[in-house]
Amino acid sequence: EGPVVVGEGTMIRARATLLGPMKIGSRCDIGINCILGERPQHLAYAGQETEVIIGDGNTFREGVTVHRPMPGGQTIIGDRNFFMAYGHVAHDCIVKNDCIFANNAMLAGHAIIDDRVFFSGGSAIHQHCRIGTLAMISGVSAVTKDVPPYWIMQNFNLVSGVNGVGMKRAGVPSLEIMAVRKAFKIMNLRQLPISAAVEEIEAELGQYPAIRTLLAFIRESKRGICGASCYAGHHGEVAQAA
Repeated sequence: EGPVVVGEGTMIRARATLLGPMKIGSRCDIGINCILGERPQHLAYAGQETEVIIGDGNTFREGVTVHRPMPGGQTIIGDRNFFMAYGHVAHDCIVKNDCIFANNAMLAGHAIIDDRVFFSGGSAIHQHCRIGTLAMISGVSAVTKDVPPYWIMQNFNLVSGVNGVGMKRAGVPSLEIMAVRKAFKIMNLRQLPISAAVEEIEAELGQYPAIRTLLAFIRESKRGICGASCYAGHHGEVAQAA
């Protein structure tokens, strides 16, 4: 319905519904009963025409929903993302590249998802949160703060370690993975103020590109980060996981 542009080689399967304005790139696979480009679920929405933009090589399995933005906003999905069954992307979300969303993973409005994030089944992201590159969100967990790059988040805003397997698969050098593990422990096990932990991490490990990415994310965070004040009673568990 409406103006929809579909790129070469994109497959649209049975009973999928596409609502424009929307641009979809090439080689996407849009599964059974997907609904892409529906109205934002927002009480202030009054029928304005807004656009969804979807890149190349994305897979949307059965029942995935993607909503268009509010006026003045944008809903953008990059390239090569894999949305498993019944996932949801709300209005004004930005999903970058090579992310995986397991079944029933949900993004609320205005979420920003950096490259190569993995969402386990049933995970839920609060509006305006940002998830850093190569972070991993555990199953049936809830996020209401920003999740820094490379960290594993579980339960409710509790970080439990570093996504070393994901970093290795992405080609991050071993020395950088070790540096990120050390930074995680400085930030979360030393009970330092965030500003002091950032200064110590930068002084000791700032030569590594992954550390610079991590620190830039923390400094730019507007909602605060998961884990910095979540460790009462969990120090042994987190130390073992890290």
